[in-house]
Amino acid sequence: MSLRVGLTGGLASGKTAVAQMFASRGAYLMHADKVAHELMQPGQPIYEEVVRHFGDSIVNADTTINRSILAALAFEGERVKELNAIVHPGVTARMQQWFTEMNEFDPKGVLVFEAALILEAGMGKYFDKLIVVTSNREQKLERFAHRVLGTSVANTEELEKALRDAERRLGAQLSESEKVAAADYVIANSGSLAETERQVNKIFKELQMMAASPPTPSHS
Repeated sequence: MSLRVGLTGGLASGKTAVAQMFASRGAYLMHADKVAHELMQPGQPIYEEVVRHFGDSIVNADTTINRSILAALAFEGERVKELNAIVHPGVTARMQQWFTEMNEFDPKGVLVFEAALILEAGMGKYFDKLIVVTSNREQKLERFAHRVLGTSVANTEELEKALRDAERRLGAQLSESEKVAAADYVIANSGSLAETERQVNKIFKELQMMAASPPTPSHS
């Protein structure tokens, strides 16, 4: 049976880049964000529920959801739990469907599902192994600057404030130490790319060995 691996980490920890490293080594990869985006396209049941719940103000002229307006309503209006309650069940169902399909396709494959809120959404029970990506604050600031501003920015007070604001908006997330406490593997992503690659290499070899006979899921 294929091995189901959850990969998570805090804001700007670099978990998506790490997930791609696993994919480049032969793991099958699914991103929760991409699934959620697909589920909120016009014609999808979750799209209808989100619009019904948050109102027509989130709908663009082409009927797609304006993600910026939705984010403002959800986070600034402290309604993120309401949004998650609508979206998470659909993401979980799609993930389980993917697990089933991929197990039939490659019973000895390593399936990596990357998501920010694996533990917060109670999804840990679906995985055989959990990987948490960590990073120091300086690295988070650098990655956050690239993501938000598209450039490398020094560790300024403004950027620090922006990161704190973002972390507040994602207040439903557990702390990094809480995520680490639940992990089977921790990847320290604060050093060089080569150092991160070495950790991924070691872990992936172990996951491949387990894929033929995965352990009983131990997360809840």
